[in-house]
Amino acid sequence: MFKILAQINKVILPSFTKQLLDLAKAKKWQMAIIGYRYYVTTRALD
Repeated sequence: MFKILAQINKVILPSFTKQLLDLAKAKKWQMAIIGYRYYVTTRALD
């Protein structure tokens, strides 16, 4: 389930690394998206 969700996230959600976002200056909603993507990605790798 997490592998499918990770693929959907890759298409729908923005990639902040491509936008060269500084994590120290990220807004709360950006940090929430980063955390969510991290959680899904780590679960998909298991």
